[in-house]
Amino acid sequence: MADKIIKADQGRSSSRCWPRAVGLFAIVLATSILHPGVLIALPLLLLIAAHGLRGFQAVLAAVLCVMVLASGMRDGVWFAERAWALLVGGGFLGLTMLVPTWTLSSRALGAVIGAAGVGAIMMAIRPEAWVILDATIVDGIQAGVDATLDGLTLLAGSESLSPEILTTFQGAVEAQASVFPALVFLESMAALGVAWWVRTRFVGEGDLGLGPLHEFSFNDHLVWVLVAGLILVFMQFGEAFARVGSNAVVFMGGLYAMRGTAVFLFITGGFSLFGFVMFSLGVFLAAPLVLGIAVLVGVGDTWLDLRSRVRERAA
Repeated sequence: MADKIIKADQGRSSSRCWPRAVGLFAIVLATSILHPGVLIALPLLLLIAAHGLRGFQAVLAAVLCVMVLASGMRDGVWFAERAWALLVGGGFLGLTMLVPTWTLSSRALGAVIGAAGVGAIMMAIRPEAWVILDATIVDGIQAGVDATLDGLTLLAGSESLSPEILTTFQGAVEAQASVFPALVFLESMAALGVAWWVRTRFVGEGDLGLGPLHEFSFNDHLVWVLVAGLILVFMQFGEAFARVGSNAVVFMGGLYAMRGTAVFLFITGGFSLFGFVMFSLGVFLAAPLVLGIAVLVGVGDTWLDLRSRVRERAA
């Protein structure tokens, strides 16, 4: 009887957990600068190998990961993607083994920060490598936008799009190119979450890899990274410092938007289907406003600890 109850509880957790994995995968795609498959496959391969290739599912997952990692044209970005994924995946595995009590978000954040530190040291030793990588990724972003514009031109059935549309897309290219490191950090954290969820399923630990979104949080002291980023942006110490600051603001802004959403879900008790549809429409139609409010709520939670206050009032 006890076994049946446990299995039933795991089944209910499983039904609640897979939408979180889908949401994380959507974040990976929305912030994708590097190859999403590589950022998921390499950490997943490390996690499965560390557990031991026992069972058909684990072996199959490992083979699929190797196939993903071996695909593609071997240029500079190909090696850079896999080097970054190795740093992030290795750091995540190390933190999982050393501090298993840490939350998934803390381990993912620690892995990304550690990988960024190692990457910064390597780029400082060989600054020409950063110049080449930066230019290559910017060219890739431009190529992706150009392909999108070509598709829109075909759909519109005209020879060219309006100057306003072209200006908007070109501005998006410049903005994305400037903050692509921050987007890579956010993409990597989400990819680690997806890899961990897949790992728990393939090694036979059920579907309990991801905690509920309404509990998402991180160290409150990281607010000073956001503050430092804002200072670097507005104090005009130079273009390089401004770019570092803008990347810090975008990265921490993404984390605080998630935290603000978590607070909202905790207070309201979660989204209904109608609420989810309305929230999605709000993000689609007024993304800056919705994300801005979420960031403000997330930052406010740093000092006000809103979820603890709600628990105390409910007690």
